[in-house]
Amino acid sequence: MNIWEELSLVARKDLRIEVRSRVTVQQILPFGLVMLLVFAFALDPDRGILRRVAPGLLWVAVLLAALLAVSRAFSVETENGGNDGLRLSGLDPAAIFLGKAAAIALELAVLVVLLGTGCVLLFDVQVKSFGVLALASLAATVGVASVGTLYGVLAAGLRVRETLVPVLMLPVVAPVLLGATRAWEAAIDGTPSDAWPWIGLLSVFAVLYVGIGMLAFGPLLEEA
Repeated sequence: MNIWEELSLVARKDLRIEVRSRVTVQQILPFGLVMLLVFAFALDPDRGILRRVAPGLLWVAVLLAALLAVSRAFSVETENGGNDGLRLSGLDPAAIFLGKAAAIALELAVLVVLLGTGCVLLFDVQVKSFGVLALASLAATVGVASVGTLYGVLAAGLRVRETLVPVLMLPVVAPVLLGATRAWEAAIDGTPSDAWPWIGLLSVFAVLYVGIGMLAFGPLLEEA
């Protein structure tokens, strides 16, 4: 098999596990929606504030949901001996990394769409540039998924992985939170030209961590 076939095999396996467990739909998505509802009730008297802070609230919710998704993905592998199976499978470690990151990115993309719809309904947000919104979201989800996959396997073999993953991930993905929030603000305000520097930042971040992950995943998997 070539790297694309191996990547697809790993991604389909992870997505199949997710479809069967329905953790994203039954636990992670409700968690994100509850966060948005709490802020909606807290700030309801001033709809102007809600509209201004909506992008930031959305991406905070997405990042916290991503922590749950990453912890869930690697706890399943660890508990069921999945990491041992991956090590013995003969698959290219870079393909394993890309497959896992692709599965997490797809889950996050679904969350962004659903939580973004929630923002529109709850906060009365009017999006003026869906193209900018889509590009920023794509780059941001790829970046977060790559970081999550890298640090998820790093913490996979440790008993404190549930607390270690947030400690490792959150400082690293701070540029994603900033860039995605600013790009969404530009898309909502109807000034797409202001979003391009932030989309560039998100894209560089995503490419950087995809590259680092492809190089580092193999040694980290051996130690997991």
